[in-house]
Amino acid sequence: MDVKSMQERQAKFHIGQIVRHRVYPFRGVIFDVDPTFSNTEEWWNAIPAEVRPRKDQPFYHLFAENAETSYIAYVSEQNLVPDENAQPVRHPQVLEVFEGPTDGSYRPRGPIGH
Repeated sequence: MDVKSMQERQAKFHIGQIVRHRVYPFRGVIFDVDPTFSNTEEWWNAIPAEVRPRKDQPFYHLFAENAETSYIAYVSEQNLVPDENAQPVRHPQVLEVFEGPTDGSYRPRGPIGH
């Protein structure tokens, strides 16, 4: 892999950061990062072609929430932006894994794994 490819795959967001989806009304805390798409083809094909993200970018695992519920989300980097909302994320697993938030991020309580 050349240096340009490595730079292109550098994750823009970090574990513990609070982010929101660029289009859909949900936000969450990043708990894992894949350097490129690493989910099933079935999942991939379920996304409408006109909004399907590229596979060659980081994808993030989020403890996510919307107005109604909390869940785990898998989101491409191109569809995330930093969340300016200072409120904690309500997902029940957040405080099992993280401490905080402070300045828009949570701190891991211990080693992060899959």
